[in-house]
Amino acid sequence: MHHHTSGASRWNLPLHTTGFLLLAGLTQALSLAWPFEGVFKGESQGWLQCLSLAVLAGLLDRSQTVMQAFAKAWVFSLAWLTGCIWWLFISMNTYGGLPAPVAALAVGLLAAGLALFYAASGAVYHIVTRSGLGASASARVCAFAAVWVLAEMARGTLWTGFPWGAVGYAHIDSVFQHWAPWMGVYGLCALSALMAMTLAAERQDSRPRSRFAQTGVIVLLALLGYTWFTSPSRNVDDVLRSEKPISVTLLQGNIPQDLKFGEGVNRALKNYRDALLSSTSDLTLTPETAIPLIPQQMPERYWSQLENHFSKGSQAALIGLPLTKRSEQGQLQYSNSAIALMPQSSPSSTASYQYDKHHLVPFGEFVPPLFQWFVHMMNIPLGDFSRGELPQPGLAFKGERIAPNICYEDLFGEELARSFADPDNAPTLMVNLSNIAWFGDTVAIDQHLNISRMRALELGRPMLRATNTGATAIINAQGRVTHRLPSSVQGTLTAEVYGEHGPVTPYARWVSAWGLWPLAGLAILTLLIVAAMAHASRHGQRRFGP
Repeated sequence: MHHHTSGASRWNLPLHTTGFLLLAGLTQALSLAWPFEGVFKGESQGWLQCLSLAVLAGLLDRSQTVMQAFAKAWVFSLAWLTGCIWWLFISMNTYGGLPAPVAALAVGLLAAGLALFYAASGAVYHIVTRSGLGASASARVCAFAAVWVLAEMARGTLWTGFPWGAVGYAHIDSVFQHWAPWMGVYGLCALSALMAMTLAAERQDSRPRSRFAQTGVIVLLALLGYTWFTSPSRNVDDVLRSEKPISVTLLQGNIPQDLKFGEGVNRALKNYRDALLSSTSDLTLTPETAIPLIPQQMPERYWSQLENHFSKGSQAALIGLPLTKRSEQGQLQYSNSAIALMPQSSPSSTASYQYDKHHLVPFGEFVPPLFQWFVHMMNIPLGDFSRGELPQPGLAFKGERIAPNICYEDLFGEELARSFADPDNAPTLMVNLSNIAWFGDTVAIDQHLNISRMRALELGRPMLRATNTGATAIINAQGRVTHRLPSSVQGTLTAEVYGEHGPVTPYARWVSAWGLWPLAGLAILTLLIVAAMAHASRHGQRRFGP
């Protein structure tokens, strides 16, 4: 029997409950990339993520009202998301010039707003299961996984999306990683939520058979995944790789962000020109906006010297820089782009190539409606770009089909997968050009590396990362880092890389055709079934109860 409570008390959480939720949320943020020095620095901790989320799952099941469930999920998610994206403060305060209190408030408001997705999911969970009074433990496990993954996908797609810190990234090194080529990072989000509620629900269900069934489902999923994806028949067959590797050099300029568009321009021009001209690799990659000038603004003969160098011989370079074009209305538009310089007569190469970034960063690369005042408070140049198409053709070079993406774009696996719609012409290599010097030498570097690793694992293709300050790395098709430069140093990373010409992953196949709708539909269907079962159970109790 429910006790009537006042509207205010429905929202109020006991102090110790709030403390547990805040601590668990912060711990979940740590699980995505361990930030402290030591043997685990930068590594994901899937076990810790499941335990952290289990705290929320257990407390949600004890909620007395919808508002209480909403508040619990919001407090947990506020702590988790703030712990994930606190480094945005550096970009706004140190490099954007916002006063510290305003920058801190902006980060807090962003986290608080994003946490509403999860607060809503907590409320829906309570409505569907009625705090477990009308649903079995197994049904509660499935319902929690469904509402959680729907919240993750909503955060990652609505209003251009901000999926940074999705809990699936904590499992890039866990046994759940073997399911990434099938269901992608959002599928791993659902599995982690399934595990979390299993751990929480076991403590509430006294029936040994139910506890055994819940645990058995998780163990079976993990073992099936591990056995299937590590069996000899699933190992990469050499015949699916390119016959010959291509040699690559990735440049890490380490240009300080506060100098990048000022005193650092001349340093960037000299260092990148020297590195490009002296490289002996087949393909040389620079970071995003490595040269922070459009070609018309560059010193005389600078760009023509690079063009002449790569037009001869057999080498190519993919260079990140801003470009301009005139719109149909005659307005000058900037794009965040990568342009390839390469031999003009090579039969296996694209004659000329340009990639324009499609998925732009709000406030950094485009100004959302009604927020001009906020951007004017910050001193960030190049703040309004035009968007490239989706998908765009890859760069054909030495028998490889190379698919570039720029910085933030590799958070959107469902968009990168669009290039895999035609398996016969799918990319054989992926390239990410980044500059996250905006966020200093922080855990953001390792978080972004784990995101790129997930894309390589989801899509079954190597990922080459050329960055300004880190993490410049080479990731193989199994999501493992094979080569990496230390962060925050100037350097070059040279290695040989084989393109992968094998079949596309199941994830790439279904996402390229239908987007995330199949996963969203499965989650919604799960909720409807659980709600119907709970309703039938409650109806039966009322009809036949004492």
